[in-house]
Amino acid sequence: MVRIAIVEDDDACRAQLEAYVRRYGGETGVEFQITSFSDGLDIAEDYRPIYDIILLDIEMPRLDGMAAAERIRAFDPGVILIFITNMAQYAIKGYEVDALDFVLKPVGYFPFSLKLKKAVSALRARAQKDLLLPLDGGVKRVSSGEIYYIEVQGHRIIVHAESGDYVLPGALRDMEEQLEGQHFVRCNKCYLVNLRHVTDVRQNTVVAGGHELQISRPRKKEFLQALTDYFGGGGR
Repeated sequence: MVRIAIVEDDDACRAQLEAYVRRYGGETGVEFQITSFSDGLDIAEDYRPIYDIILLDIEMPRLDGMAAAERIRAFDPGVILIFITNMAQYAIKGYEVDALDFVLKPVGYFPFSLKLKKAVSALRARAQKDLLLPLDGGVKRVSSGEIYYIEVQGHRIIVHAESGDYVLPGALRDMEEQLEGQHFVRCNKCYLVNLRHVTDVRQNTVVAGGHELQISRPRKKEFLQALTDYFGGGGR
């Protein structure tokens, strides 16, 4: 299921884009869940990172697509953005918010289908899993690939990632289950380490993302074997 949002103030254009997405899904077998908005403010205000792809018109009355994209990126670095515009010069600014591509109006089905195919392929190429972290004031989407390690302190989980540290209630076991198959292994009862970021092992210490973490004796053999399998199997 690919969750796609269409943000377009023109009713006819919005209906056309919805029809194009459904047509593409029918031709390729990709299942889409479509949510439509008539203005950038409608999606950006109280934004929740639940979409895989967002199609954004640039010129809208209350909040234009570029400003909406900037707000969205603050909460959601992983969502794929495609701009819909009638002026190519606007599309250049899209790279400032890491947009995947743009589609020029009037929108024809064939060029649109190529852009959508590109977006779907990018989604499939992501071997990483996105986590939705419930934080004070909202939800943060964090890719598993950017997480260095996860720490438990009492009834709190601390996710240490490239984009920062995030504190939330929970149990390490729950995070372990969510990240199954993503090469996260415990080095002791308090730390769940992303093998992708391991740069060194020194006796009873592992270095992940520049952080030194203790390897406990009961878990050392299992952890080192997982690390050997990961690098030996070309996990990176």
